[in-house]
Amino acid sequence: MVRTGGPGTATVPPYGPPTPYEEPPPKTADPASAALRVDCSREGLARARSFTRDTLRVWSLDHRCDDATLVVVELTANAATHAIPRCAGAPDVRLGFRREPAHLLLTVSDPDDHPPVRVPGACSLLEEHGRGLDIVDALSEAWGWIPTPPTGKTVWARLSTHPST
Repeated sequence: MVRTGGPGTATVPPYGPPTPYEEPPPKTADPASAALRVDCSREGLARARSFTRDTLRVWSLDHRCDDATLVVVELTANAATHAIPRCAGAPDVRLGFRREPAHLLLTVSDPDDHPPVRVPGACSLLEEHGRGLDIVDALSEAWGWIPTPPTGKTVWARLSTHPST
C-alpha cells in the first residue's frame, strides 16, 4: 500500500491533474466526475456532506459513502481552518470526485500555497482538533497534494471502489 502526504510532499494524483470544479453533476446522468464549490461555513460543510453522499449514490457506491464523506469533510475543514484565513477574498474551496473502475479520487482545492501538515502522533486522542490527516491516511489507499498554479493547492485521497471485506 502506498502512502504519501506530510510536510513538503508534492505528488501527482494517481489519475492525472484535477479537473476544473465548477458545477454540481447532473442528477440524471452517470458522469465519471463531479465537482462543487463550497463556501467555508457550517452550511458549506453540510452541503459537502450531502453532495458526497448524493454523488456516490448516483454512482452506486453507497458502500463507500461513510468513508468518502469523512475524508471530504476532513479535507474541507482543514482548508477552511488553515488555508482560507490566509487568503483574503477567496471564501470557498472546490471539491472534486473522479470515479475509476477500481478507485475513487477525492480532491479538495484551496487558494493557499502552504502544504497540508500531518504530524503523526502529535495529538492526544482526547484532543478536539489535529487528527484530520490521520483520519484521511487511515481511510484512504493513498493521499497527497499538488500545487495548483498560479496559487493554491489540491489535496487528494484515493479510495477503493470495492466493498470492504
